[in-house]
Amino acid sequence: MQKGIRLNDGHVTYLGILAKKDGTRRGYLSKKSSDNTKWHTKWFALLQNMLFYFENDSSSRPAGLYLLEGCTCDRAPSPKPSLSAKECLEKQYYFTVNFNHDNQKALELKTEDVKDCDEWVAAITHASYRNLATEHESLTQKYLHLLQIVETEKTVAKQLRQQIEDGEIEVERLKAEIGGLLKDNERIQSDPTTAPSDDDSDIKKIKKVQSFLRGWMCRRKWKTIIQDYIRSPHAESMRKRNQVVFSMLEAEAEYVQQLHILVNNFLRPLRMAASSKKPSITHDDVSSIFLNSETIMFLHQIFYQGLKARIASWPTLVLADLFDILLPMLNIYQEFVRNHQYSLQILAHCKQNRDFDKLLKQYEAKPDCEERTLETFLTYPMFQIPRYILTLHELLAHTPHEHVERNSLEYAKSKLEELSRIMHDEVSETENIRKNLAIERMIVEGCEILLDTSQTFVRQGSLIQIPMSEKGKITRGRLGSLSLKKEGERQCFLFSKHLIICTRGSGGKLHLTKNGVMSLIDCTLMEEPEGTDEESKPDKSGQDMEHLDFKIVVEPKDTQSFTVILVASSRQEKSAWTSDISQCIDNIRCNGLMMNAFEENSKVTVPQMIKSDTSLYCDDVDIRFSKMMNSCKVLQIRYASVERLLERLTDLRFLSIDFLNTFLHSYRVFTTAEVVLDKLITIYKKPISAIPASKTSLDINKLYVSSSIPSKIPDEAETKTDKPDEPSSNKQEVSVREECDNDPIQSDEAETETSPTKSPTTPKNVKCKNSSDFSLFSYNNGVVVTSCRELDNNRSALSAASAFAIATAGANEGTPTKEKYRRMSLATTGYPTDQRNGDKEFVIRRAATNRVLNVLRHWVSKHAQDFESSGELKFKVISFLEEVIHDPELLTQERKAAANIIRTLTQEDPGDSQITLEEIVQMAEGVQSEPFDNHSALEIAEQLTLLDHLVFKGIPYEEFFGQGWMKPDKNERTPYIMKTTKHFNHISNLIASEILRSEDVNVRVTAVEKWVAVADICRCLHNYNAVLEITSSLNRSAIFRLKKTWLKVSKQTKALIDKLQKLVSSEGRFKNLREALKNCDPPCVPYLGMYLTDLAFIEEGTPNYTEDGLVNFSKMRMISHIIREIRQFQQTAYKVEHQPKTTEYLLDNNAVLDEESLYEASLRIEPKLPT
Repeated sequence: MQKGIRLNDGHVTYLGILAKKDGTRRGYLSKKSSDNTKWHTKWFALLQNMLFYFENDSSSRPAGLYLLEGCTCDRAPSPKPSLSAKECLEKQYYFTVNFNHDNQKALELKTEDVKDCDEWVAAITHASYRNLATEHESLTQKYLHLLQIVETEKTVAKQLRQQIEDGEIEVERLKAEIGGLLKDNERIQSDPTTAPSDDDSDIKKIKKVQSFLRGWMCRRKWKTIIQDYIRSPHAESMRKRNQVVFSMLEAEAEYVQQLHILVNNFLRPLRMAASSKKPSITHDDVSSIFLNSETIMFLHQIFYQGLKARIASWPTLVLADLFDILLPMLNIYQEFVRNHQYSLQILAHCKQNRDFDKLLKQYEAKPDCEERTLETFLTYPMFQIPRYILTLHELLAHTPHEHVERNSLEYAKSKLEELSRIMHDEVSETENIRKNLAIERMIVEGCEILLDTSQTFVRQGSLIQIPMSEKGKITRGRLGSLSLKKEGERQCFLFSKHLIICTRGSGGKLHLTKNGVMSLIDCTLMEEPEGTDEESKPDKSGQDMEHLDFKIVVEPKDTQSFTVILVASSRQEKSAWTSDISQCIDNIRCNGLMMNAFEENSKVTVPQMIKSDTSLYCDDVDIRFSKMMNSCKVLQIRYASVERLLERLTDLRFLSIDFLNTFLHSYRVFTTAEVVLDKLITIYKKPISAIPASKTSLDINKLYVSSSIPSKIPDEAETKTDKPDEPSSNKQEVSVREECDNDPIQSDEAETETSPTKSPTTPKNVKCKNSSDFSLFSYNNGVVVTSCRELDNNRSALSAASAFAIATAGANEGTPTKEKYRRMSLATTGYPTDQRNGDKEFVIRRAATNRVLNVLRHWVSKHAQDFESSGELKFKVISFLEEVIHDPELLTQERKAAANIIRTLTQEDPGDSQITLEEIVQMAEGVQSEPFDNHSALEIAEQLTLLDHLVFKGIPYEEFFGQGWMKPDKNERTPYIMKTTKHFNHISNLIASEILRSEDVNVRVTAVEKWVAVADICRCLHNYNAVLEITSSLNRSAIFRLKKTWLKVSKQTKALIDKLQKLVSSEGRFKNLREALKNCDPPCVPYLGMYLTDLAFIEEGTPNYTEDGLVNFSKMRMISHIIREIRQFQQTAYKVEHQPKTTEYLLDNNAVLDEESLYEASLRIEPKLPT
């Protein structure tokens, strides 16, 4: 790029006049003087890449000229004004032009109009030709690279030519020598009497020495040629390519072994079991579970043998023909993929047979399985195709464009990517089934409810359970001491229908507690339990645990009611648990009201109301569904437009907790927070727009309300009508009944109510036998309650979602042929009777208000960073909620719910009392750290765990989308993930530097053994990231080569290192680490790279949008599941006291060496042995 040009006055004057006349941009700007003290107004004109400025617009000669080529132009922040000039500076807009020329000062300009400022910045940026310069630089780099390759090839060719010439000369010399020897031989034969002279023996010795020297020189020349090639870029690329192939061979061997175990340990034994006299499984079920498994094994055995044959012919590695064999067989994989979900459902169904379950556990207990389940082996083929894609991607990166198999490899990669898109969807749809089955296997007593394939996993984590025997004795101030007791810790699993509470036993197994399986339909959630006078005044020891507990009241139909009190570790965690439990309870209630007959079994059925709406299960141009159902028993969305996703979010008939979590995690990929909020505001102001037109034309007088807890009658002939219930003297209730159509599919399972049928046109005050109140927010003595049952004092108000479900369920006006009516009592709410009974808009408005508040509650409580990072969004939400609160038609519970959301947004939430990473770093700055020997292994392990968790905890989940950590601008896109990587490398370098610090071998051995002890303590603390930091540091070349040091390390330490390395090994997609994470209770620090690998598998070959512009919501669901697991570990903090001296040592950079310095230090203390 040129740095200057020569112009005479005539040129400048002519170009200045031309710029004034035809310049692309002209006008007055303020220019900062050279001494940075004053601003001068000049008239500027832009011509191509030259910026002229004149004293005014009438000047004929330019006052100056700037050459803009290669410059950068950006908006600049306004300087902080003085009090006297504040009003004047507020109207100025600044921008700066920075030049790449040496010693040239930046040009600072300002204007009074923001539009004018933006246009000048755009015009100058375009005139800088920076894009052309960047492209020129890129092409220059490519040209230099090609020149380097050409020069290398020329050098090799020259050396080969020189070698050939030398060879020809040597051949000619040898010919001459042979000719001379032949002549001497003829002379000797012609005169045999002549005796050999001493000269002949000397000549032979000389020739022998010459021959030795020629061979030595030839070998030396070849060695030089080979070494030059080894150091060439082409050889480096080929080495990397060969390494990819060798890794592929190892991965393929492991995969073939997994398929061998699947076929020989499961498929073939189960076939024999199906042929026995008392089969625990049928042949059809075996075929459904293991479809094409044996064929896939044979296919990959052939592929593996071909790979081994190619390795045997090294260094010639041609692989394209192997993939040519594999590609035509992909239809086998497609059948396996499409059958994968069905196979897991059949497996879950078969496990309900105790004989089969016992037999399957025997097979899984075999040593070959390594404690892996059948579902795990069935899922391995789903991950093999993405693995091939990544391998081919690496192969192509190191395969020259002119390579003979380049086109074949690219074709194989494209075909595998097509299959990978299908596999991603299937893995997403079956992940919930596999998760439920994995949890069921961990529970020693078993849990049959998890074999229900419609049961959706929501969240899991550790909570403290307060024993009921201590109720009334434990004040809120003593919760802090109780949480430290190991016996109070519980592992809780929340599903769409049940809450399971377990204790963790030896070996990571789970044991159900007493009343550990709670059906959410019987539960009432109380977020702020009532406190006694003692509890209202907590002492200082319990201040940290204040407001962290919540209560669940369980009222089963057949047994005595009981209460469970749980304590979270932080307000954030409590908010997440209560929000999810509340949403699950609401889903059950709304779903039960929409059902023609409430189901007590686990069969997946679709409500009649949803059957009549084809938009909920029929594919269209803007939406496509999968085969799986969500927690509301509506088909999951696979692809959809943004409008349809927002429509599902605001559909008043149902809201699935899994859809809501996925949407809130991923909406930034395809829309903005402002669009989502505007949609919610629209639904609140125009609730009728959220309902299909066929559902809005309702006659409230013809509605019947059904109870969600019916009395099941085994035979219709045995149905008996009770006497009409008399109105209650204490409560005045308005009874409305739901008129249900008879569904032929559900007619056998429909449940008959024992109360008499009343006329739909003349509602009377009736008290149902099993009356239930389904209010979403009920208030009992000022306590927030989310319930599926009526409270004892029956003071709850009309549930908005319930009322709307009642209205929509009664939309089909058919005359019932049987008495299958269920009742719900709507308590008085303070509204006029005619409005409660006859205003359908009132019902829909309540449902819309409830939906908007429900979504906002989830959004604010579980995604608070959205509002912390955008003050405008936070202000808009608060303004909207204040408008909602002042709505005169708002119900009391709705007004309180809106106030709670505002309080959550505006309050200074202290969260947990854990020290922050910034505070630790600030304390460590400028402080001289103590040496390694002054810290014990326990102190180092605890403080390293504290640092690792704080770094891991700070990663926002937005950075996990889009593989930003693999992009060129990764430091800007994913700063916290890169911060985690930097911290990992720093600790690894610190460990290696500490070991190499001393030249005394005994000191080095002590350091190694101490760091291994630190790693083992970190394993006990569930800090698997630190375990990998330490083991990877010990495996670095600078440490691994220290033979004298490792000879003195004890056998126990070496065995412990092998154990730790096996735990965090990447073999089998980190199978050992995943098993450890599954069996451990938080707090925990997992290895982030494992999750980034999973996300790369999902992102690879799977775009965010389909070809017709639909959002790939199935992909978003898979990413959301991984993020949910990461956030589970982020939310639970370690109760480790900060030790400043130890953290100062761990964060000290002064004594940490880089990779090159480490290897030099290693060579200095243990030099290489001469070969």
